[in-house]
Amino acid sequence: MQQERRLHSLEKIVAAVALVAVLFLAVGFAQAQESPHARAARVFLRSSSVLVQDATSGRTILSKNADAVVPIASISKLMTAMIVLDRGLDLSEPIKITDADIDTLKGTHSRLRIGSVLTRDQLLLVALMASENRAASALCRTYPGGKAACVAAMNAKARALGMTDTHFEDPTGLTPHNVSSAEDLAKLVKAAYQYPLIREDTTSESAYVNARGRMIAYHNTNGLVRNPRWDIDLSKTGYINEAGRCLVMRLRVASKDLIVVLLDSWGKYSRIGDANRIRKWIESSAFERHRG
Repeated sequence: MQQERRLHSLEKIVAAVALVAVLFLAVGFAQAQESPHARAARVFLRSSSVLVQDATSGRTILSKNADAVVPIASISKLMTAMIVLDRGLDLSEPIKITDADIDTLKGTHSRLRIGSVLTRDQLLLVALMASENRAASALCRTYPGGKAACVAAMNAKARALGMTDTHFEDPTGLTPHNVSSAEDLAKLVKAAYQYPLIREDTTSESAYVNARGRMIAYHNTNGLVRNPRWDIDLSKTGYINEAGRCLVMRLRVASKDLIVVLLDSWGKYSRIGDANRIRKWIESSAFERHRG
């Protein structure tokens, strides 16, 4: 009788363990079937448009209004840099900042005084790392054929990359008529990653340039590149009122190469908060259940 009671107790334990296992598998299966949009809702992201992709396979992991066409602000400078590099222009050529580079649209401040002379290489660095608008303007102004040819090349490059939601009207992103979608910007990041100089410039923490005898210190507009916990291969921020706070990155998280696009994030630090929330979610056990 005592032996039978022990067997009965053992059977109950085995049944309970089996039930827990079944429930765990059922929950895991249900979560695996979630759409990328549903996952984004659970992560509670504050950016209006979000896309997180596996950079290798192109698989979408998180998505929120990823097809919405919105202003992209200084994310535009990635395209400016690509068409300048595509043209094979002399990076050591000195270029003077002129009145034509003054921002008459938004009236933004620049520490690059009129008459400052930097090499094309230095202009690329401060345009990409510190989002210096006069630098981006000068790069486009000195493009063969001038600004019109530069902007035309930007739009032609977008079409070649299959960026059907994208349109550019200037090299800086100060105009709200520079528009794209998160889906298109993932294509832009993927293309920009192929340029070693863009990878280097967008992830540099800081740099000094000599402008008219003055040493000017520039810092990366994405503070995450200075955080040793982040492994970022490419980065670009953007902001104008119409676009909100924007951020695109190619980075490595939990042994995965990812593309992250965050557009129109309200609040000064919301895009960084969203990046941290995405990272935390990906590093959690939930991401393991979603991996294909």
